[in-house]
Amino acid sequence: MKEYWTSFASLLGVLAFCQSLLQVIFPPELRFACLKFFNWIFHLFSSYCYFDITEIDGVNTNELYNAVQLYLSSSVSINGSRLSLTRALNSSAITFGLSNNDCIIDTFNGVTVLWEHVVTQRQSQTFSWRPLPEEKRGFTLRIKKRDKSLILDSYLDYIMEKAIEIRRKNQDRLLYTNSRGGSLDSRGHPWESVPFKHPSTFDTLAMDPVKKQEIMDDLKDFANGQSFYQKTGRAWKRGYLLYGPPGTGKSSMIAAMANYLSYDIYDLELTEVHNNSELRKLLMKTSSKSIIVIEDIDCSINLTNRKKITNNPSTRNYYDPEIRCGSGSICGEDGGNSITLSGLLNFTDGLWSCCGSERIFVFTTNHIEKLDPALLRSGRMDMHIYMSYCSYPALKILLKNYLGYEESDLDYDVLKELEEVVDKAEMTPADISEVLIKIRRYKQKAVSELSEILKTRAERNLKGGSLREKNSDDMEDEEQEKRALESPKEGSEFEEPCKKEEEEDEEKLK
Repeated sequence: MKEYWTSFASLLGVLAFCQSLLQVIFPPELRFACLKFFNWIFHLFSSYCYFDITEIDGVNTNELYNAVQLYLSSSVSINGSRLSLTRALNSSAITFGLSNNDCIIDTFNGVTVLWEHVVTQRQSQTFSWRPLPEEKRGFTLRIKKRDKSLILDSYLDYIMEKAIEIRRKNQDRLLYTNSRGGSLDSRGHPWESVPFKHPSTFDTLAMDPVKKQEIMDDLKDFANGQSFYQKTGRAWKRGYLLYGPPGTGKSSMIAAMANYLSYDIYDLELTEVHNNSELRKLLMKTSSKSIIVIEDIDCSINLTNRKKITNNPSTRNYYDPEIRCGSGSICGEDGGNSITLSGLLNFTDGLWSCCGSERIFVFTTNHIEKLDPALLRSGRMDMHIYMSYCSYPALKILLKNYLGYEESDLDYDVLKELEEVVDKAEMTPADISEVLIKIRRYKQKAVSELSEILKTRAERNLKGGSLREKNSDDMEDEEQEKRALESPKEGSEFEEPCKKEEEEDEEKLK
């Protein structure tokens, strides 16, 4: 045993001598150079190349790292066995990604790449004004050398675009409105926002399915049309005009559009905008991927058809004060609302309208005939959508929404009866919805009562001729009540709204 320990001690001494000799013959600098040379030889004959994407670039956060992390969190790409779950601020969705030092394989245009999430402990820091995290995080991308150009030119750009899309889908949408009187919020922004939680979708929207699909296709073509708009030299925006009687679903249509595209909504109240300059500033503060809405535009400011208010068409144009000023305002010195038709046209189709991208303008009105033709032409309002009374296809959607009835759940005779009277009844989807809501717990009774109401309304229409005149009076009463509730406070120099203005214009013509 003593001889064994003696031999072991001699061996250790030899190893120590050899180590000392190697340190003398091969100093650390030489060993590092040899290691670097061997690594170069290895990479020279290797068919792979590697790219490191660190979480922090100097003192700034690396946006590419965050984009890769979001991209790899998509369910299409994730197939790892160990994942980490996260939920971002202002997000309603839970995302998952790679755990520490885990790998995943992704495919892009037939090219296979390997991602590795590398996490190491950071060395002790000296004093810093901005302390760094204790862990050093990053992604390592391994690709074949022959695929280097494809990956660097297309794949990374694809990841950035995909990350933006995922971030927008995960983040709660917002509903904005311009501050009262043009004031700014605590951050200096002219828009105030609340979370947008409207549940309306195209599936629940009571509208003819063919017309609905046409609108959805148009929206999808717009959202995916960046290259088209750039190629044709057009601003990436689109205008929709929703018109029809009250209660036909114009506001629900706007909410369905926002939910379909995952866009924010900017609800612009023109009566709170003082002049064209303020209107432009509001436009500049809107974000891309948004819908800018002006509801009841015929009652917000005076946009009456110029042909109806000119005494002599040959000598009048829209630069006249009556046309240029907002509803009842006095141009010039009073400081009231002085938005002009020209300013609104520039807002939707002028140079200032392209100070952003992927934005949709939506105007709503109950009386399209009151709007100036210049506001309705293509390029400003590209698609005119008539929101009509409830049709038979729309009625079937309402029965499904409120009663859970499919077409096959109802008798043929009942369906035939509803189909025959619904168009003649001229009831709005809102009116029919109210009937179904009241007795939705008793489904058969709800259908029977709805059928009776439709028959009664249809008979009344036939006996009294067309009910549209009466509906028109009802709409006017409803609009007057609405404008009275929303009328500005005293001292703002506003005249009586739309109906009185039209009467005054008719007197001028006489």
